[in-house]
Order: sequence, then structure tokens, then C-alpha cells
Amino acid sequence: MQIDPASFAFTLLLGFLAAVPYSGIDINLPALAATGATLDASASDVGLTMSAFMLSLATAPLIYGPISDRLGRKPILAFGLVLFVAASLACAKASSLPVLLLGRFVQGIGAAATATTFAIIRDLFDGNAARGKIANVMVTVNVATVIAPTAGAALLAIAGWRSIYAAQAGIGLMLLVVVMFRFAETATTDRAGRLGLSAVIDSYRQVLTHPVSLPFILVGAAGGATVFAYVTGASLFFVGAIGLRPEQYGLIFSACSGAVMVGAFLDGQLGRRGVESARMLTTGLTLSAAASTALLAMTLAGWMPTSLVVALLMAVALGFGFSVPNVMSATMQRLPEIAGAVSAAAGSIQLTAGAISSGLVALRFDGRTALSMTAVMAATSLLALVLYLLVARPAERRLPSQTIDPGVAVRSPTKS
Repeated sequence: MQIDPASFAFTLLLGFLAAVPYSGIDINLPALAATGATLDASASDVGLTMSAFMLSLATAPLIYGPISDRLGRKPILAFGLVLFVAASLACAKASSLPVLLLGRFVQGIGAAATATTFAIIRDLFDGNAARGKIANVMVTVNVATVIAPTAGAALLAIAGWRSIYAAQAGIGLMLLVVVMFRFAETATTDRAGRLGLSAVIDSYRQVLTHPVSLPFILVGAAGGATVFAYVTGASLFFVGAIGLRPEQYGLIFSACSGAVMVGAFLDGQLGRRGVESARMLTTGLTLSAAASTALLAMTLAGWMPTSLVVALLMAVALGFGFSVPNVMSATMQRLPEIAGAVSAAAGSIQLTAGAISSGLVALRFDGRTALSMTAVMAATSLLALVLYLLVARPAERRLPSQTIDPGVAVRSPTKS
């Protein structure tokens, strides 16, 4: 019996699928030193496994997206989860760092298939219904982000670092079973259609030249870059510069993740009450920009009380929670026939922007202040706000969306 797309169980499934890439990063963080000790490598060298995972995570969706538009979401999800399970087991058995690096790269390719989650939402939902579903998925993702480092530390203490990869294999296997037996195809596919390089290029040409989707992709990329700058810089500042203990930093990280969840949850609730997406998006982007700019001003003034810094970081996260469901919904709204390509392009561009902002923060960190973090956060959050107000929103008004009913599912999934 298939899971009803309108049910809470379906939302949980989408949330767990979307969380696979993020948990694949966070759950391994506590084990870098222990992994290096076993494989005769430094913790910094083992850190390259994160880079390998994120590299494939950023590029593989560009292949999956157009294929899922033609063959369907279910076969892509199944293939990716099989690859993720196999690669996780290979990582658990790795006897050297090069083998682990290869395993992590392949694991990222598998995890990248879950980028079709947002395309699935666009297949089934429109308007406020899509916005609400994305918001609920974000809540689940952030719950996983909060839990994953603690779970990784517990597994490390109980059974060693290899058990972390074994646990990922187990999670992937459970999701694979649900996808195979409880998930019905959601895309309207044309299996007789072309699936060559020219067709893929044409899909991305449509995405990257669309007058509404592209501006919203750029807004999302700038907003994502703000969050990546925080993720990289907060650890460097709180632990490396002012000397907080790792567990204290963990509480700050959890509080900011909780703020994202609260923002996403409130956006979903307000959407159901008829609050316009544009209002929530403006509010979220303005809040993030204002809080980031305040952080930069405090840094330049040399006045950084920890409690106020944490409060402002939580405000940035809250604004991100308000804005991202609306950005994703607007990005995908106008190209439903190639929703997979749209989702892939948006995710890849956001990860690339995040990698750049993270690199800038790390490279320019002076060991004493939060200047590299706050400068990048202020620049990218202001860029997101300006892009929305001056480019994306005017384009959206010029090209209004043609929808069937903004409050309900567009159609039922295809039986398979």
C-alpha cells in the first residue's frame, strides 16, 4: 500500500531522504581524529573525506535531475540509495585513507540522488501546499542535523568509527525498502523521450535563462552562502579564538539549528493562514541581513559579548528558516516539467556558493576575531536581499504563476 502524499508519514519520508546528505557530513565530524589514528593519517587529512563527499554531492545532482525528469524519481532514488548503502559499507571496511576517500566520493554520489526530494514536492503540490511541505521537510532535516553529531559521538564511543558508516548503511537500506515498496512514482515521465547530452543541456538552458527561476536560484545561493559562512566561522571563532569547549559550541550549533526549525515551522503555519510568500521571504531575508550586518559592526568595534553574538546568529538562522521554503517553492514553480533539473541546478549552485563562502571564511580567519565570518555573512545576506528586492520579486510580478489551486496537491502519484 502506497504512502498518501498528504500524510505525515510521506512528509517524514521526504524529510529523511533530504537529510541523508547533511547527516552524511555531521555524523562523521566527531570521528575524524579516531579515523586518522586507525588509518595512520592526521585528522586534517581525514578531513579530506568531507571534501570528497561534498564534491560529489554538488556535482552528481546535475546528472540525476534531467534523468529523473524523463525516467522518474523512484528509479533515481533507488539507484542512489543502493549506491549509498554499498559505499557506506565500503567505508566501514576501509583499510587505508585512499580507499576511504574513494568510498566517501561514491557515497556522496549516492546521497546526491535525494536532491530529487524537492522535485517530488513540485510534482505533487503547488502554491502554499508546496511551501508548507518544503517547510516541514526542512524541520526534519534540521532535527537530523542536531542529532547527527551526538549520534556519531555515541557510536564512536560504543563501537568505534567504523560503526558510524555501518549505521549510515543501515539507514540507507531502510529508506531503500520504503522507497521500493511504499513510494509511488510522482513524475509525469516520457520514457520514449530523448535522454542525450543535448536534452540535458537544453534542460539546464531553460533553467539558467528563465526570468524567474534563475533569480530565485541566485537568491537561494546567496542565502545558503550566509549559512555556510556561519557553519565554518562559528567553530573557528567560538572554539579557536575565544576558547569555548566543544560541547559549549555544540549547544550553540544546536540552538541555531533549532532557530531554523522554528522559522520553517512558523512559515508553514503562516502560509496555511494565508500569509503571502513574498511577505515571509522579505521578512526572512531582511532579518538575516540585519543580524549579519550588526555582527559585522560589532566585530569592527571590537565588542563581541558571547550571548549577544549567539542571539544574532540565531536571528540569522531564524530568517533563513523563514525564507528558504519560499525561495525553493518560487524557484520550481514555473518549470514543473523539468523540476528535477531545476532542483539539481539550484542545489549545485547553492553548494558551490557555500563552498566558496566557507573557503573565504577559513582562509581569511585571523585566529583572533570573527571578522572573516561576519564580513562574508553580511556581504552574502545583503546580496540575497538585494537580489530578491531588485531582481527576483520584480520578475515574479511581471510573470505571475499559472497554478491550478495553490492549496492542494496537483495530482496523485503514478501507481507503480
